[in-house]
Amino acid sequence: MEVKAVAKTIRIAPRKVRLVLDLVRGKDAQEALAILKFTPNHAAAEVSKVVKSAVANAKNNHQLDENKLYIKACYADEGITMKRWMPRAKGNASQILKRTSHITVVVEER
Repeated sequence: MEVKAVAKTIRIAPRKVRLVLDLVRGKDAQEALAILKFTPNHAAAEVSKVVKSAVANAKNNHQLDENKLYIKACYADEGITMKRWMPRAKGNASQILKRTSHITVVVEER
């Protein structure tokens, strides 16, 4: 049975989150958490929270064994983009795009 967890509007660009998700896709849940713990990246902490949430959902809501869980799928979609402006020379302004992510992790029992 597939169980998923989603974190929405996380203030990290999806491109950077995908680099972290590629490290844990297909791994056992406990192994993935160990990898994320030692990954020096702000996105790793957020992905770790989502993996823990998916494991907790599987254990508490569906009575699955947390030692047999593995990450079946994980992906980061683009969330809203906040638009900000930076003053530039000669009265001009440049747009700054502050991107957000929706992180989804799907776990399943082996």
